[in-house]
This record gives sequence, C-alpha cells and structure tokens, in this order.
Amino acid sequence: MDPQTSTVCGSPGLGWGLVSAAPDSLDTAITAAQAASDKLATDIVAIDVSEQLVITDVFVICSGANERQVKSIVDAIEEALHAKGVKPIRREGMKGAHWVLLDFGDVVVHVQQAEDRVHYAIERLWKDCPDVELPESVTSGQTAPSE
Repeated sequence: MDPQTSTVCGSPGLGWGLVSAAPDSLDTAITAAQAASDKLATDIVAIDVSEQLVITDVFVICSGANERQVKSIVDAIEEALHAKGVKPIRREGMKGAHWVLLDFGDVVVHVQQAEDRVHYAIERLWKDCPDVELPESVTSGQTAPSE
C-alpha cells in the first residue's frame, strides 16, 4: 500500500492508522465488531481490503464457540447495523452456523466457529492488507482462551 495515497481514517484517538477504506465503511466495520464483541465473540479483526478488492472495503472476522453463539453474534451484528440503516445484501451459512458470511456491500463480516477459523485461516489470505485498529472496547479481553 502506498502511504502517500492513503488517508488517516477514524476518530481522533482511535489510532486506526493509514487505511484507504472509506470512512463510512470503517464506521460500519467498527459497529459490526462492537456488536460481535458485545456477544463475546473472540479474535475480532478488521482488515482493509479496499486496495485489493473493488467489491468491498473491509472484512470483519470473528469467532464464536459453537453454533448457538455464532447465530447470536450474527443476529447482534444485523440488529446493530439495521439500527444505523445498513442492511445486508446477502447472508450465507446460517444453517450449520460454522461459517456465516454477512455481506453489507462495503463491509463483509465472517463469523466462524473457532475450529473452522483455525482450519480456513482466511486472515492469512489477506496478510498483505492493513489491519483496521479496533477500539479497546472491542478488543479488550476478547481473545480465545488458551488450551
């Protein structure tokens, strides 16, 4: 990513750093991440894929412990974004709730059961893209417990 063409996005104090995703996309991603955090999702990350993909700006990826929690996280994300007037274009994977994809246009949310998250490691595919720094209210205490 070329730092000269990037812009600093986000509110002062959030420290999102240099990302090229649109401010509205970042706001949507933060709202989704916060909703996931509120339902105790783990390993929440947001990745700015706007330089690599023309169809979306940000991926939000998080984990749930089981089918029930994944569905709860998905419902919370949809409710939080609906309250902001953002509706999903597509929703896939709810039947087994191993990997649910929520497509909001500029933001795509992946909610995976922890085992599937490790197996597919989709973050690895986007390792060259910058992370969107999430607020501490999202990241504090939200890592998977060690086994």
